[in-house]
This record gives sequence, C-alpha cells and structure tokens, in this order.
Amino acid sequence: MLPLTAYTSYADAQRHFAPERLWELFDGNRERLNIAHECIDRHAADGRVAVRIAHADGRTEDLSFAAIAAGSARFAHYLAAQGIGPGDRVAIKTNLTGGVKSGRLPGVEPVESFVTHPEVVRALVKQVKLAGAKEIFIVEAVYEWESYRAWGYEAIADDLGATLIDLNDSRPYADFVEAPVSADSSIYPSFIFNKILQEVDVFMSVSKMKNHYLAGVTHTMKNLYGLVPYRFYRLNEDDNYRSGFHGTGTQTQGRLPRIIVDLNRARPIQFSLVDGIKTTQGGEGPWIATLAPIEPGVLVAGKNCVATDAVATAVMGHDPAGDYPEAPYLRCDNHLNLAAAAGLGPNRLEAIEVLGVPIDRVKTQFKPAGS
Repeated sequence: MLPLTAYTSYADAQRHFAPERLWELFDGNRERLNIAHECIDRHAADGRVAVRIAHADGRTEDLSFAAIAAGSARFAHYLAAQGIGPGDRVAIKTNLTGGVKSGRLPGVEPVESFVTHPEVVRALVKQVKLAGAKEIFIVEAVYEWESYRAWGYEAIADDLGATLIDLNDSRPYADFVEAPVSADSSIYPSFIFNKILQEVDVFMSVSKMKNHYLAGVTHTMKNLYGLVPYRFYRLNEDDNYRSGFHGTGTQTQGRLPRIIVDLNRARPIQFSLVDGIKTTQGGEGPWIATLAPIEPGVLVAGKNCVATDAVATAVMGHDPAGDYPEAPYLRCDNHLNLAAAAGLGPNRLEAIEVLGVPIDRVKTQFKPAGS
C-alpha cells in the first residue's frame, strides 16, 4: 500500500486513511518523537524554502529548512556557552506588568501589546532544555496568579515541565532572603528576594520592547523591578505598586534609574531577550493614555543586558546614550548611561558587536510616553 505522502488527490488519501498510518509521515513513533527533527531537521538537506517573508517595502526573504536548523543549533550552542549545562537550574524572568485587571488596548491582546508573549518564553524554555538544564523556573511578581493562567504561562509550565513562581511569595521557601547590592550601591544596599533568585545557576530576563512613562524605555534591565515583592517597597499601605522606588516629587528623576542599576547588581542577568515582534509605543501599559500598538517584528538577544537593551533602544529609533530631558528620557536620567558608568556593560553602539540583521534594517520609530 502506498504511503499517504504518495497520493496526489485528497479523495484518494481520504479513501485509504487510517489514524495509524499517520505515523508513516514521521521518522519517529509515539515513543520516540522529536518535533524539531520531524518539522525542520530532516528536511534540511533538500534545499526547500520553509518560510517566505513579505516585507512592507516589497522585499521578499526566503528562509530554508537548512537555515532554520542551523540557526536553532547555533542558539542551543550559544546558550550552552553561557554556562547552561546538564543539571543546571535556570530562572526566566518574564514581564507581566499590570496584571489582568489593568485593562487592554481595544482589539489587541495583552500578549501582543504590553506583556511578554508566552510563545517567546516557550521557545526559550525549549532551547534551555536542549542545552541541558535540569529545572526551569518562570518567575514574576505577578499582580495575581490569573496573569499566569490567562496569558498562557500555565500552559507552558504544563507542556514543558517548567515551574511558575510568584516572587511576591516566599514559596517554595519558608521566608524571603536579603540580597546585597554592592559596596557602591546608589539607593538600596540590599533587596528582599524570593530565595530561588539566589539558588539558580543561570538567570535570564525576557522583556517586552516598550517605552516607559518614567524610565523612557523598558527592556531587560528595567524588567528587574518585578523581582521584589511590592509590599516591602511602598510609601503608603494602600499603594499597589512599588511607590518607594519612585520616591516623591523631584526624587523620581534620579531615584528610579539608579534603583534599576542596583537591582541589576543584586541579581545579574546572564542572558537577555527582548520581545519586539508585536508590542506598544508611547508607554508601558494601558494605564498610559498615549499607549498605541506597533509591530517592529524583531527579537533582540544578548549575553550583556546593557548592550542588549541599548541595541533594543536603537531599534526603537531612540539614542541609547541620550539623557534627560531628551526624548525618550523626558522624566528620568537614562539608566543605560548609569549602568555603563557603573561598569555593567556598554550602551554606545560603536562599542557593541551586533550580529544578524543590521539595526538600520529593522529600526521602527517609537513615540515616547506622554509626548
């Protein structure tokens, strides 16, 4: 009997179809099925086009099965080179700002506007597992657990065996720990953390590419604001955000960006990934009146958080080495400048090696928040 792939008409295939025969389409079976191999790797040798991209300027770009397979392999090797090895425990900090009750843009899903898309995290979790990680934790100080459920993160945990952690809670430990910053901290000498942040072998930050009303831009460094339980950093008991990080009045301009640097000293990032596929400009969430959808169609990744965030800022059409009161740093000092001055990494493009597509080819002009 012919295999299903040999039939030239749908009617013939239907006539001879049986569920068991679907396995003729695969190299593997129920007990030994490698999706990456079945969908990509085994087609790499025939030179066929896997994806054809139609750009807005009329250009088309073809990606072959071989190119995708090679890129996937390079990324897995890259993660291994960053120190991920067999038996490692890895934490991935996502960005679920505002929670499910914060609202949404009309007709636009939150995951395609102001929070990290779960499929970006899912893809990263798969690569981290391929690199040999034993345990993977997806972490965030969520406004409510429903954020994990409604925005697709419980499904990732169920499908891939990852563990979700609410950083507002000390669980799975009895209590929180106090993590020191450094001798030359700017604002806080230490922070209150869930102990998992100190116990993992590798820490990753996966943010959305966005403007921020106060910070100007928010990427993987600013994402660490969500490491600490907000109840310990409030000016008033009824505040539902980290109002103590902002301070009062004119304190915000200098205080907020320096706390970003302090947080990144207390819990250094070993891998940064910025989701700029579908996102927003003009603010960080639907509580900002100037928030609007935008689709740069890009991912930015790197092993140094300052350099990665600087490139992401440049992709948005902003100067990563600019400063207050220039746009987008309309209300605060530029935390990227402060981080570079503190020795955390470069934020000037001439000092950063950019691999892949050049910045100018993917640059999309964002409008600053409140402008």
